[in-house]
Amino acid sequence: MQRNDDTAMPTLAIHGAGGGAWEWTIWQRVWQAQARPFAALELMPAVDGLAQTRLSDYLAQARTAARAMPRPCLVGASLGGLIALALAAEVDASALVLVDALPPRGVAPRPPLRVMHDDIVAWGSRRRFASTQRALPDADAAAQHYAFRRWRDESAAVLREAVEGLDVAPPRCPVLVIAAELDEAVPIEASRVLAQSLDATFWPLRASHVGPLLGRSAAAIAARALAWTQAVTLSTAP
Repeated sequence: MQRNDDTAMPTLAIHGAGGGAWEWTIWQRVWQAQARPFAALELMPAVDGLAQTRLSDYLAQARTAARAMPRPCLVGASLGGLIALALAAEVDASALVLVDALPPRGVAPRPPLRVMHDDIVAWGSRRRFASTQRALPDADAAAQHYAFRRWRDESAAVLREAVEGLDVAPPRCPVLVIAAELDEAVPIEASRVLAQSLDATFWPLRASHVGPLLGRSAAAIAARALAWTQAVTLSTAP
């Protein structure tokens, strides 16, 4: 029997609301150093503009990217985690890594729903460095400035749909749920319940919502997650 070569298995990473592919720079560097293909998807507004963008638009983009890969490992953070979970069974993912993922419908407690009076949440156009510092207390100044310069506005409709939740098909692959104890966006108990419902490996971390991607421990977390995917894909290889 031919040995499964896990290094050839591609990884597709999906970022969170208000972010971008840049959020995965540290993870991408760590995974590619181990010869693991790692592509970070940039979610784009719908053709009619950000105010008209819906969660289905992002799902369609991620679906297209994932289907172009043979049995991809899906990695998603926050909103991207919900998208990755929603697509995992459909695209026959080899493994699924969820980082502070917004939970699907039926998992409680639910993330808090922001009061949004406009069609666009102005995270980028009205960003403040002090807000970034509060959001990333576990990152150094360089990482905080890096994120501050790159936040973008987001569709309010996408956020409402995501917080309300999606009905998802259970993934048929190994799942890792990473949950930040200092997360103010996704309650850690929701991540714990999600992990239990998926029979997933659960890693609680002393981190902020975006800390596993951009904090001081991001490289170590990325390396640990990579080791997990390598172990589970080899153990489930035909």
